[in-house]
Amino acid sequence: MVAAIGALGFAAPAANAAATPCEPQAKACVQLSTGKAWLQDGGNVTRGPVPMAPGLPSYPTPKGKFHVQYKDIDHYSRQYNGPMPYSVFFTTTGVAFHEGSLRQKSHGCVHLSHQDAVAFYNTLHTGDEVQVVA
Repeated sequence: MVAAIGALGFAAPAANAAATPCEPQAKACVQLSTGKAWLQDGGNVTRGPVPMAPGLPSYPTPKGKFHVQYKDIDHYSRQYNGPMPYSVFFTTTGVAFHEGSLRQKSHGCVHLSHQDAVAFYNTLHTGDEVQVVA
């Protein structure tokens, strides 16, 4: 089993993929109801669950199966006038994983802590499957 570095900087064992609500082929999994996200590889969890903040009710994070479109380490949103460091865009409408406040919901994106955003950015690649479930 692979160890993951937690938000406090210490290693924590990764959970079994059966603990995620996503299918094994997903490289990233998001569960909106619990505010958790995972990285997985071949059905094995490599990081998570980690805390995340989804979109606001008026700007919900879309549910479904998606694929990483592109990445931008220093993205800046002109639409919402704010930085989106370590962005991994997984929809064609601009929804991404990125570093952001875990206390503030977004305009549809998935906010992650700095450490988790870096890990998602470094792990995910164009074409990788992302699943977002209720």
